[in-house]
Amino acid sequence: MAGRQLKELFKAFHDRDELAFRRAGMEIIEEEQAKHHNSLARDLQKLLVASGDPIDSGSTVIVPTPPKDREGEWDLGEARHPERLLEDLVLAPRLVEALDGIADEVRHWPELDAASIPRRQRLLFEGPPGCGKTTAAEALAAELGRPFLLVRIDAVVSSYLGETASNLRRILDYANQAPFVVLFDEFDALGRSRDDQAEHGEMKRVVTAFLQMTDRYRGPSLLLAATNHSGLLDHALWRRFDEVLTFRKPTVHELRRLLRLRLKRVRHSGIDIDHYASNLKGLPHSAAEKLLVDARRHALLRRSQTVEPNDIEAVFSSVMSRRW
Repeated sequence: MAGRQLKELFKAFHDRDELAFRRAGMEIIEEEQAKHHNSLARDLQKLLVASGDPIDSGSTVIVPTPPKDREGEWDLGEARHPERLLEDLVLAPRLVEALDGIADEVRHWPELDAASIPRRQRLLFEGPPGCGKTTAAEALAAELGRPFLLVRIDAVVSSYLGETASNLRRILDYANQAPFVVLFDEFDALGRSRDDQAEHGEMKRVVTAFLQMTDRYRGPSLLLAATNHSGLLDHALWRRFDEVLTFRKPTVHELRRLLRLRLKRVRHSGIDIDHYASNLKGLPHSAAEKLLVDARRHALLRRSQTVEPNDIEAVFSSVMSRRW
């Protein structure tokens, strides 16, 4: 670590300049990554984003406050410390391999930059609802030790002429301040095809603006977009993403693994996992998750800490009958 970096770090701490502290910290992390000290770099990254408390409370640096809309009324995004890990996911092996590869590649961005090799920095997650797209994005953030920024599409899309593009610019400027994993969830609300006759001129301009802004973005954040309706996206958007990962509904085997994984953390007795996995066939991951959450609630309300077959049976029909 250079003396200059230490001086910047201590000066930022003295001045209570959180953003300068973060920049100095990231410079140190990138230097350690360049030296192939990957374990140390990862630990430093986790420490840098682990707390949301102010510096003077004795903790690390806080995540900068997300930008607001023009009126200052709505946050354009929600920044939080990720809680899900890649090891918590039950996905197709090819998806797990791809996510692991992306996480490893992000850690080596300085080396790719030095070799003039383009980063894979803009990714699209597409597939049916409830199949783990948002969870995978959060898990990537946890794996990288970065804060997770969930963009609030309802706040970004504005009724004011030209304001939606301005909101997008605010989000990307914010993502330029520190290394985030940024997720534009329900991305089809922003990136709908410009050939769609139902879309007015303003939203067509938004698509064009998004294309231009993301093309120019070279900041420290990983940009992700997720959609349940990939067929609605503008054709030009597909070429702008460096990678497209397709999520699908789980197989019975994956449902069985997911139920076992979630039940590991819960006291339970006599539950036929194979039976319920078979009955959940054709439903998304979120259906299996809800089944166990509802069963735990049912057990708790009958004053029991143990989930038993009657708890599953009590909520099973409602989970199966709802639309997924």
